[in-house]
Amino acid sequence: MKKFALLGLTASAFIFLSACGKDAENAGADAQSPAADGAVSTVADDGPGAITGADLARHIQILASDEFEGRAPTTPGGEKARKYIAGEYERLGLEPVNGSYFQNVPMVESTLDPSQSYFRVNINGATRELGYKTEAVFWTKRVEENVSFENSDMVFVGYGVVAPEYGWNDYEGVDVTGKTVVMLVNDPGFATQDPDLFNGNAMTYYGRWTYKYEEAARQGAAAAIIIHGTAPAAYGWGVVEGSWSGPQLDLQRPDNGASRVVAEGWITNDTARELLTAAGLDLDALQSAAISTDFTPAPMTGLTASANLAQTIRRSEDANVVGVLPGAEHPDEYVLYMGHWDHLGVNPTQEGEDKIFNGAVDNATGIAALLEIAERFSNNEERPARSVLFAAVTAEESGLLGSAYMAEDPPVPLAQIVGGINIDAVLPSPPAKDIIVVGYGASQLEDILKTAAENHHRYLRPDAEPEKGYFYRSDHISLAKKGVPMLYADSGIDLREGGEDAGRAFGEAYTANRYHAPSDEYNDSWDMSGMTDTVEVLYETGAAIAYSDDWPNWYDGNEFRALRDAQRGGE
Repeated sequence: MKKFALLGLTASAFIFLSACGKDAENAGADAQSPAADGAVSTVADDGPGAITGADLARHIQILASDEFEGRAPTTPGGEKARKYIAGEYERLGLEPVNGSYFQNVPMVESTLDPSQSYFRVNINGATRELGYKTEAVFWTKRVEENVSFENSDMVFVGYGVVAPEYGWNDYEGVDVTGKTVVMLVNDPGFATQDPDLFNGNAMTYYGRWTYKYEEAARQGAAAAIIIHGTAPAAYGWGVVEGSWSGPQLDLQRPDNGASRVVAEGWITNDTARELLTAAGLDLDALQSAAISTDFTPAPMTGLTASANLAQTIRRSEDANVVGVLPGAEHPDEYVLYMGHWDHLGVNPTQEGEDKIFNGAVDNATGIAALLEIAERFSNNEERPARSVLFAAVTAEESGLLGSAYMAEDPPVPLAQIVGGINIDAVLPSPPAKDIIVVGYGASQLEDILKTAAENHHRYLRPDAEPEKGYFYRSDHISLAKKGVPMLYADSGIDLREGGEDAGRAFGEAYTANRYHAPSDEYNDSWDMSGMTDTVEVLYETGAAIAYSDDWPNWYDGNEFRALRDAQRGGE
């Protein structure tokens, strides 16, 4: 679920920024960077290491060339990309982390065999097999060639959420060990549009399918099934059918997925309604009940589930590329810049002569920005107080796997990462007057971005579709859900020439004609001025933190606040 479905707007840098934890109005003022009004940059705009459109274009052209074959993980083209990035790190004087620029990421590809697999519901003695892809899509995260369970009692658990900060527990009073839990997508705030319930229209992490499967596993369930709805999911059944069938790439986990439920999946709304009716329950009534803290789980009396999942397993390994510029005063505190280097590779079955998905915008631009920012920092006369960590991560297109591995096995302690900037797909659009904050109102970090943006005569605006949960769909979320404060922003649609209409048209043209297509290629005709300005804002935001000694946090009530407080020992 990627970015250019976002908002119907331009694609952009996907940013997560960490800022100083003091009063945000003053946060940038002490930094030795242009992020504060009147501050003087430590490097002239046209001096050594300056961020330029020509240098950005050079990196993009190389990374998106046919020679790199679309940079798919575990391919020769992907290996070339990794070596190129590591070579640039070395050239810029970045140091390896833990002895190497490469953080190996073990992965496993599982492919379900539908002919040997099934998900069945026993309804008062009669077997009802769910049609694969037409009625349900199911899979397993357990790395075994065959997994199964029999006669698992079924229970409807509302939204499947346990959120102490909201006083919410959909599992309260029920033991679901070994049972099949059925739940709604999104969260109660979206269902009610009540701004005082969860985050109102804006999705929280509790609304994401990833969270729901994780929580079901923590509760001891055998299987977890989400009822699809186009509006609350933000996509139709066709996306479910296409995204969760076929080969599925995941991390090789130490327990080979044994801690996950046996089966995860989606079910169509009509099929769920049929099954609930057979259990004497009404889906509409349950949906109404599920938006209240008084909700109690509803056993699906007379129904049990059985499943068999047969799959082929292929193990492989790729790598994140990580380098660090050590800080002068606080080398054990880190500002992180991140972007994914991978794309879709070569597809021999693609129609037409061009089979290479070059991924120029997605995400050669992000890696080009990361390298330019690294060069800017490395040429500064004054070394930043904090270390600056640069991570080009793998397998974003396969489900944020490189960043997920980095969060699970961080190269530096998560508690010492002050925050950072994730750059994912910067459109070569003309300069804009705005920057869109996705997940607006989540943390104290937005004011740091605001200061840097205003230095470039740009303003912040909330994203137009917070209910779709785009904050949870890029690499930054891997660290956010571990507690590290993140801010996710889009470079804007209000172009200085042509305004919002021109900006929307630019983004929509990319989405329609080049996104995830062989035509996403570098072109010498690109206007690099807007991208250069955005990358400068990202540099200045990170510099405001790197030259500071303060810490950020999520706002009170945010779903990640308690994690960060615990991580930082209550600071």
